Amino acid sequence: MELTEVSETALITLRSRVRESRKSNSVLLDPVGEEFYETLISEIPDDLRRQVMERKLSPVLSRHIALRARHYDHLCEEFLKEFPEGLIVSLGSGFDTRFWRLGGQNLKYMELDLPGVIGIKQQLLKDKPTYPMIEDSVLEESWISKVKEMQSDRVLFVAEGLFMYLPAEQVIQTLTRLAGSFHSSRLVMEVVAEKYTRGFRKKMVERKMRSGAGSTAGDYYQYGIRAALDLETYHSAFRVKGEWSFFEDPDIQPAFLKVFRHFKFLSKTQYTVIADIG
Repeated sequence: MELTEVSETALITLRSRVRESRKSNSVLLDPVGEEFYETLISEIPDDLRRQVMERKLSPVLSRHIALRARHYDHLCEEFLKEFPEGLIVSLGSGFDTRFWRLGGQNLKYMELDLPGVIGIKQQLLKDKPTYPMIEDSVLEESWISKVKEMQSDRVLFVAEGLFMYLPAEQVIQTLTRLAGSFHSSRLVMEVVAEKYTRGFRKKMVERKMRSGAGSTAGDYYQYGIRAALDLETYHSAFRVKGEWSFFEDPDIQPAFLKVFRHFKFLSKTQYTVIADIG
């Protein structure tokens, strides 16, 4: 199993969800995630296990990841209520198990990630996934055509912990292509404030990632936005529908973090933007 340092975040994210799922007062039940985790642990090389899966993990970070997953699940459910024939496309899906958390079976669903990540998932989950998986970079154009072959409207694109790691110019090009290719659709994407992709603030993020997860992924933050409305400047089809911050969740822990929601410079460091397409 060879994963880049950025793709290692897929392991951290899975571990965090499983950690929360196993709690008696869990905020996110993820039984397939737990099953996948146990299989992965038995197959993962010793050095990678020690490096990623056995090191200290911040309880605040794991709670954040679980609550983010729960909220994104809720946004998917809302979309499917509005568009029962809707298609959900998970971009940079990593080791996510959202398909099963949403009910699976008759759900129209697709995943996109790098070949190494998809390959591991297919190898370990075997015939469990019954949906298409696309082995490609989100920055390539070819995957958009593959999604359009399935449908070009009523598509929900979910980008959870993805775009901030990629070059800004290429992210904007990808989002522009997306907006020009689909209609009656929606994008849910996690973003970071642009000021945290450079200078001393970027160093702060790096230190936080290293101390909270032992990961150097924060070193690679490249794309950020000044405000949610930046998306509308990329393409006329984008219409910002809403925003969500981890600090707004009623189940945030420690509870004192709720006060951060009242301060934009804190709550809008890393958050989610929801935008309609067309």
